[in-house]
Parts: sequence; C-alpha cells; structure tokens
Amino acid sequence: MRRLRRSLAAAAPDAGFRAAEALPLEALPDGPVAVYYAQGSELDPTPLAERLAAAGRTVALPAAQARDGRLQFRRWRIGEALEADAVGVPAPGAAAEAVTPRVVVTPLVAYDARGGRLGQGGGHYDRTLENLRAAGPVFVLGLAYAGQAVDEIPMEPHDQRLDAILTEAGYQPVEKD
Repeated sequence: MRRLRRSLAAAAPDAGFRAAEALPLEALPDGPVAVYYAQGSELDPTPLAERLAAAGRTVALPAAQARDGRLQFRRWRIGEALEADAVGVPAPGAAAEAVTPRVVVTPLVAYDARGGRLGQGGGHYDRTLENLRAAGPVFVLGLAYAGQAVDEIPMEPHDQRLDAILTEAGYQPVEKD
C-alpha cells in the first residue's frame, strides 16, 4: 500500500489542492482543526490548512511527546518554524499553544468506505483519538488519494474509525453500520 501511495503521489502532484477544494467546509463541526505534517508520499494537507485558516479556523499540528504515547496538538500558523518532535516529525515547539481539536485530519496508508483506516502502524492516532473521544465529540477526517481505497480494513477493538474521507476525487461521509 505504501508503494501504491508513492505511485499515486507521483501521478497526481496537485492532489492536495484538489482535495482542499473538494471539502464542503460546512460538513465540519466548528472549532479547531488538527492537520498533520506530510511525511514521504502522504497527501499534503497544507492546501487544506490554508483554506481552513482563510475561513477563520484555528489550525493545529500534532506533536508526539513519546514514541508510544498520545499526540498533543499545538496551534500552528502556516509559515511558522517547526522542530522535530519525539518521533522526528516537524511540529510546533513546546511554547506553542496547546489546542483540543474538534476535527482531526489523519494521514492514511489505506481506508475503506466504513471508516476503517490503516495508518503508519505506530498507534499514535488510535490512542489519541480514543482519548479525545472520551472527552467529547471529535470528527475524524481521513485524507488520502482516492486510489488508496480498499474493500475492507480489518479492525481491532482499539482501532478508531473515520467519520469521513477526503480525496482529490471528493468528500465522502462514512457509511454508518
């Protein structure tokens, strides 16, 4: 799936812009939105972050505090300096304002129409989303290339489902069981 994602990224360098334009902003709950810093061939959420910021939304990035812990979200303004977090991903520094997002945009290796998501395998998002959802409603938006869809992602009890998927081909709410 990672190899497929690399080929999809190479074939569609404008996918991030097309995905950002495809999002109906009214589909998202009000409040801060957490995006991610794209690694490798992950779909770049920067155009989405720019659109959200232009619409007056607070944008945040995750910061890992430990290799096996939950993520903390910190306010981020596009263009601000970032530093490596505990897993080496660029993130706002410790002095940045902590934010509790109402919307979390997650990167994906694969997804299915029922909200199953396959991430990078570290469990950071599953642990974080479980914690956030225990405190209140959180809308989880998977950001991926349309070609990353699979028939079914095997889910374990701790896996957190998506509420919707955004790709360069459009926005799709998850089919609820």
